[in-house]
Amino acid sequence: MIKSPDPVDVHVGQRVRARRKMLGLSQTQLGKELGVTFQQVQKYERGTNRIGSSRLFRMSTTLDVPVAYFFEGAETKLPGYSDAMGSLDGDAFDRQETQELVEAYYRIADPRIRKKVLGLARLLASGVDEYGM
Repeated sequence: MIKSPDPVDVHVGQRVRARRKMLGLSQTQLGKELGVTFQQVQKYERGTNRIGSSRLFRMSTTLDVPVAYFFEGAETKLPGYSDAMGSLDGDAFDRQETQELVEAYYRIADPRIRKKVLGLARLLASGVDEYGM
């Protein structure tokens, strides 16, 4: 019997892939930094191979995020989880559009402008503009 990957391993892998793409790194480049092949990076990103703690720590350094970044939202993958708040569909972060938006956002060099773009996005999402329409 073929065992399917643990949902948390899949989630961590998706976060690795998203951050790698956000930084514009190939699987080969990330693998070289970690001392593994690009095939191993593929397996990590699919969740078919678990990432050991020391490698995850090195990955967090390489991708310039805290280790906790990889687990953000992982609780939604656990059996019996129900989100009473009705938050965003988990698949939203897997969409190409979302990844392109995040990549574009982080290409804005000036942090003040990034903050204003975030504020604008929040304002538009609330359905209210500065003219009250």
